[in-house]
Amino acid sequence: MGGVPSTPLDGGARPQESAEYILGEFVGEKSYPLGSNLWQQLLELPLDRRWQRDRVDRACQLLSENNVHTRHLAKILIHLAWCLQGCTSNAGGPSSVYMKAINALYISSLFLKYMIENAKSENFEELYLSLDETEPVPIHSIRDQNVENLVMNCVISCISSVDVSSTTYILHQELLNFMLVAMATQLRCGPSPGPRDVNPFIDAAMAQETSLTSLLVQKLLLNYLIRPHTSHGGATYSSDGGQAGVLQRVGSLAANLVLLPINLLVSSRGEVSRSPLAEYSVLMLLILIHYRKCHVSDESMLRESDPSAKANSLSKETASFCDNPYCKALEQARDVEYVEVNASDGPVAKVPFGPLFNTLTACLANESAVLLLYSLVQGNSAFLEYVLVRTDVDTLLMPILETLYNASRRSSNHIYMLLIILLILSQDSTFNASIHKLLLPSIPWYQERLLHQTSLGSLMVIILIRTVKYNLSKMRDVYLHTNCLATLANMAPHFHRLSSYASERLISLFNMLSKKYNKLAELRDKSNTIRDDSFVDDVSTEFYIYTDFLRIVLEILNEILTYALPRNPEVIYAMMHRQEIFQPFKHHPRFSELLENIYTVLDFFNSRMDSQRIDGEWSVERVLQVIINNCRSWRGEGMKMFTQLRFTYEQESQSEEFFIPYIWRLVLPICGLSFKDNTINLFPVDASPGLDLEKQLSNGEITNKYQEVDVKDLSQEGHFVQSFSL
Repeated sequence: MGGVPSTPLDGGARPQESAEYILGEFVGEKSYPLGSNLWQQLLELPLDRRWQRDRVDRACQLLSENNVHTRHLAKILIHLAWCLQGCTSNAGGPSSVYMKAINALYISSLFLKYMIENAKSENFEELYLSLDETEPVPIHSIRDQNVENLVMNCVISCISSVDVSSTTYILHQELLNFMLVAMATQLRCGPSPGPRDVNPFIDAAMAQETSLTSLLVQKLLLNYLIRPHTSHGGATYSSDGGQAGVLQRVGSLAANLVLLPINLLVSSRGEVSRSPLAEYSVLMLLILIHYRKCHVSDESMLRESDPSAKANSLSKETASFCDNPYCKALEQARDVEYVEVNASDGPVAKVPFGPLFNTLTACLANESAVLLLYSLVQGNSAFLEYVLVRTDVDTLLMPILETLYNASRRSSNHIYMLLIILLILSQDSTFNASIHKLLLPSIPWYQERLLHQTSLGSLMVIILIRTVKYNLSKMRDVYLHTNCLATLANMAPHFHRLSSYASERLISLFNMLSKKYNKLAELRDKSNTIRDDSFVDDVSTEFYIYTDFLRIVLEILNEILTYALPRNPEVIYAMMHRQEIFQPFKHHPRFSELLENIYTVLDFFNSRMDSQRIDGEWSVERVLQVIINNCRSWRGEGMKMFTQLRFTYEQESQSEEFFIPYIWRLVLPICGLSFKDNTINLFPVDASPGLDLEKQLSNGEITNKYQEVDVKDLSQEGHFVQSFSL
């Protein structure tokens, strides 16, 4: 192997020479039939042999060159399937059954990953996932299905039916590792799924029976919330730096088990630590539920005169997507404590929502947890209802708000997904009312000022406005602004005793946006003398965007004054204290009608203040007391009624263009799939420092820098539909 002469396997051969011979024959030119003893010898090799990395690469190269004749990749995959069938049918059997399956998974992952990474053809012809027609097939017949379908059926069946235990823990890790490797063909595709994209293994996973897909979704969710673990002392695999085992150098989970000592569970205090199996499970689930298989409805569109034309250039209007059974299974998942048994409903993933909720809330610093939470609240109505009826919603909101508070330390997508979750929650009026009833004694992580006895609703307003201000100065993402303002607009009619600080922040938000608006108005006027059309268009576009932002803030204030004025004296005080900021817009054609109600309220309370005779100067307490007293007599006379705003979130139909690259950016550094930068087409890769987890580990550089993804246009990520409830 790797240029070392093979040694004949005889009784006098040393173990190392025996391993050299067996692996050399596997990657060599001679084709061995499925029934050869070579396969059993290969799968029974101990995994503590040591080879240099260049020899491993050479072995992969040799198999790739010879596979066209030997079809050894297909054959090892078939033997893998048979091993997994043995594990499934002999659950609880001897550990030797599992060890052979683990070996098969190791070897298959190693060589399959190399071939996917180095494939030259767009359809991965180099894999040759079929046997020669003359190949004799022993006992087990596979003629009725292709290799990838057989393998994925066996992998999914094994994950779903074999319980996780100390004996099977590494088996489950390697099963998930194999699935991630097999589905890494997505890395070679473009960011926009097209009908010519080839993903044989993930397509095979999509073709499985509904009962099996539901079981897999259920098992992956259970892995995530139970967070199974095993003692390191029981692991039979180790890594010793530069001389790791041949199969441990490809990011195998057994090696990662040693590199990432993280077997912890959710504690009674809500703390959670990382579990390798849990992390791989959630990432695998995210890949499955967000995958979209694209096909063109008009087949003639594919018969192009130019064979090199890209299918992705086809109009989106001519393409459609196949149903995703895993997405459907997640949407239909039900709480195991309340699920009704009804055969007509078909198979349903049953998961305890309580522990799942607790695990998610404890892991929201992790982007994969946020993506799973988003997928559940956006797609699963039963889980969303469960979240909304919980009385301890602060256990979810507090980590979200703390993460938003530390936005500078998080990726833009992490922040964006959290804001979408808040927007979805704010669509429920009961949620908006309940968050003001829960008082927080203190918020230790909020550093700008001490917040005592602040309601959860007030804190949410403070953090959302702070996020807008941070975005305005740092990120300048229009859609992040829209998210925040849409959530505030949904909350506004339900404000109850908004704190003085939250009220002041709300008025300062209008002041900040008005300054930005005025600067853009001046710039737009000056741009009339500039001949750069693109510059003029950009300024004009931004000007109209901020016009809409100002209108939304004025509408938020109108919502408070129309529906919640008696309950919010601090908002009235903040408006009176800064009433001069509204004056420039009083007669503005775009804002005047919205300012009528504001000035009706200001005039009412100003007149009440003028009628009061006091000795000495007005104090904050005296002004606030007058406002509180007159709130009781407020009847809303002269107020103009506007239709109540309601923003709802809808996921864009081409959301996979955002989610698939985003998820794989999370997968690569966590799972150690160190693909070459120049082979990844799914998203742009910075060639330095690359995606090599092994190098990061050796340098102590485990960070989330590869989880930074530019936020897509709203048309690709999701959009807001402003609907009005009459």
